[in-house]
Amino acid sequence: MSEPILDVRNLKTYFYTARGMVRAVDDVSFTLNKGESLGIAGESGCGKSTLAYSLIRLVPPPGKITGGQIIFKGKNVLEMSEEEFRREVRWKGISMVFQGAMNALNPVYTVGDQIAEVLMLHQGYSKKEALETAAKMLQMVGIDPKRLKSYPHELSGGMKQRVVIAMALALNPPIVIADEPTTALDVVVQAQIMNLLKRLKKELGLSIILISHDLSLIAEIADKIAIMYGGEIIEYGPSEAIYNRPMHPYTIGLLGSIPRLHGELRDLTWIPGFPPDLANPPPGCRFMPRCPKAFNKCSEKPPLVEVEPGHYVKCWLYAKG
Repeated sequence: MSEPILDVRNLKTYFYTARGMVRAVDDVSFTLNKGESLGIAGESGCGKSTLAYSLIRLVPPPGKITGGQIIFKGKNVLEMSEEEFRREVRWKGISMVFQGAMNALNPVYTVGDQIAEVLMLHQGYSKKEALETAAKMLQMVGIDPKRLKSYPHELSGGMKQRVVIAMALALNPPIVIADEPTTALDVVVQAQIMNLLKRLKKELGLSIILISHDLSLIAEIADKIAIMYGGEIIEYGPSEAIYNRPMHPYTIGLLGSIPRLHGELRDLTWIPGFPPDLANPPPGCRFMPRCPKAFNKCSEKPPLVEVEPGHYVKCWLYAKG
């Protein structure tokens, strides 16, 4: 059995706004093993990116991590000081490929200088050593090292995405979070980026958390899948189980909206209604107002039920009794 490298327990991240408390991540738990990939899927606004920012303790104000534990290599990183976390975990232990590489790079610095800066600050490299290592990082992600002196506006969208991936890998972290890494890229470049992530996972033994609203994209790389809705994980398990035996009505609806190239033809379905207002979520199951199988019990908060080994569902339909 693989060794757990990240264990998230009952994590809560709330935003304190003029409208009230927004429960962006509410009681989320999952584990990530060494060399494993976890896909996190759900509609826009369900809390996926906030979860990612929570893991590297970069939640923007007025957001705040209010509860739970993030156990990285046996140590709760939420108990670390900011300086200790920055020095020991952020980028060295857990790094992130931020959403929208088009805007993630500084337009007035060359890409070489931006990668080198990470190495100089965290590793104490000289400028020459850092640029030499940066050239190797670019080569690893399939970019000519001569591009070290290029500015972001001189690169295509796919090349910018590769540069951001190289920056995330600069300090050899065991965990990389990829937040919508193919946003605004055409399908050909999307495939290239996904193939790059799969190759790096195999060659470097990376543990990857891939965040996307696209379940067909997550299928390319994920060993396990967590489905988020309304700030909660409502289904979680091996990818084979999620795709072939979805249990939660929301997961069934998501998969029913994806066209299939193989197998029997079927009509595409859709989920009516809108995601919940997380400042004033519905009582009980947050999917209840949109659920075609809702019944009276759904007005109470559902338990997380293990329907088969490693496959969990937060739904009253599967609660015994």
